[in-house]
This record gives sequence, C-alpha cells and structure tokens, in this order.
Amino acid sequence: MSGNSITAELAPTGVLRAAINLGNPVLAQGDPEHPAGVTVDMARELAGRLGVPVSFACFDAARKSFEALTTGAADVGFLAIEPAREAEVAFTAPYVMIEGVYLARDDSPFATAAEVDRLGVRIGVNRGSAYDLFLSRTLTDAEIVRGDDGIALFLEGDLDVAAGIRQPLARVVARHGGLRILEPRFMEIRQAVATPRPRGGAATAFLQEAVEELKAGGFVAAALERSGQDATVAPPG
Repeated sequence: MSGNSITAELAPTGVLRAAINLGNPVLAQGDPEHPAGVTVDMARELAGRLGVPVSFACFDAARKSFEALTTGAADVGFLAIEPAREAEVAFTAPYVMIEGVYLARDDSPFATAAEVDRLGVRIGVNRGSAYDLFLSRTLTDAEIVRGDDGIALFLEGDLDVAAGIRQPLARVVARHGGLRILEPRFMEIRQAVATPRPRGGAATAFLQEAVEELKAGGFVAAALERSGQDATVAPPG
C-alpha cells in the first residue's frame, strides 16, 4: 500500500482525528481546548508523517475514547491493550508501561495487593478503564463497584479499596491523611496506539513502525519528561 493509500485509510476525512483521554493524567493533561502530554505529541507526530492536520477529541475516561474509535468518530486513540477491546480495535505494541495499584486506608487489614481478592471485599473502579477490564476477568471473589470516579466512590462510601493508576493514587495519598498504596502492583498497564479494526493491515503496520521509531529515538521519553511524568517507556515491540 502506498503512502497516499495509508493516509486515506488512517485519515479518511483528510484530518487525523485523535481520541485523547484527559482522565489519565500520565498520558494527557490540560483541557479540551489546550490538551498536552505524550499522547497529544504522538498524535501530532503521526499526523505529520501522514501529511495531514490533526484534531483532538478529548474525553474524561478511557471507555469514551474507545467508543469514539468504535463509532467512527476517531481514527486513532491511546488505550491500554485489553482482550475485551481487541475485537474492535487493533493495537500497536505498547509505547508506555504504567502500573495499576490499590488504594486502601491505613487501618485496612490488607498487607499486600494479593490479599484483596476475598469474599465481601468491594473495589471502586472507573467504569470501562483498563483496570476495570483486567479485574473483571481475573478476580474470583471480590466485588467490583463501577462509577465515573472510582476513587470518589472509595473515599465517600464504604468500599474497601480503590483501583487506579499509581501516579494519581500517590497524589491522593499525599493530599489525604490515613491512606496508603498496597504493594506490589496488581497489573502492568500496556498503553498502545489503537485504530478501528476495519482499517487495513498496512495502515496498522504504519502505526506499529512509527511507535517503535518513537520509542527507540527518544521521542516518547522526551514527551513524558516535558509533561512531568515518570512513566516507563515500553521495551521494543
């Protein structure tokens, strides 16, 4: 497939429409009018390689970014690789690795993350997040309580723990007394570039090659540093 054909496949409107999840502060910051962060920088770079402008559709949750891809409202998105999503979107190899951890109260009986999966334990999560999908397929006894803000559900209710991304949960611990993060992480979240499944294989290969180049050439690391984030660049795909 030629470069022009790949551009037509990935940006059929003549603009690369990128879904940006502002609900993940490691990957995106700012507001819908002025988004910033590694995903915004990567979307601009991908558009430049395709020779088209970029536009941003900003959301406050990963599930909404996913819906934008599956409904045709976006051409690329930045999501965690999860089996529940792979039927509808194609993923590159990951570009960033982040950690899913539990937030608990200081007087919680849990000493480690492995102790959370017990009968009667209730876990607050952001509905449709990577950790919601992961816990939904891996927990055997604990109950998942879903909402728009799993941390708020935990803080305001009678839940035992909240699940989330390490960096924002660490900031919650710093702001509130009486809280702690349970170690070790319960999952490693592999953040990748995603595009709707109907797109051609050559278009997906273009994204995969671009991601590998952006990792190897230091682009991803530099974008994370500029945005003040300490996430780990993923190893070669």
